[in-house]
Amino acid sequence: MKRHDTHQTPRSVTHGSARSEEYGELQRLVNELYAHNMSGSISKIDILTRAEMDDLCDDLMEVVELLPAGSYKRVRLCDQLNSIITAHGWGYVYGTVE
Repeated sequence: MKRHDTHQTPRSVTHGSARSEEYGELQRLVNELYAHNMSGSISKIDILTRAEMDDLCDDLMEVVELLPAGSYKRVRLCDQLNSIITAHGWGYVYGTVE
């Protein structure tokens, strides 16, 4: 008898052609970070802290953790996040940011 065990943690996502439940979460994160600081810079530490507070799934936390150290104006942060998302092939699954 063939056994088909799949192990999936509650915070992991099966990648495929479907959008994840977490689709748009990075856009929400960016919007929250710059809600009261549209023209200012946000540090990577601030981004990580907010992502942890929002309890992002493991894949999205990986995206945030892959950001280079430094401070980010909104446009640069979006470019960096989109680059990481695209490199992983997750644009359709999680969405890109602006």
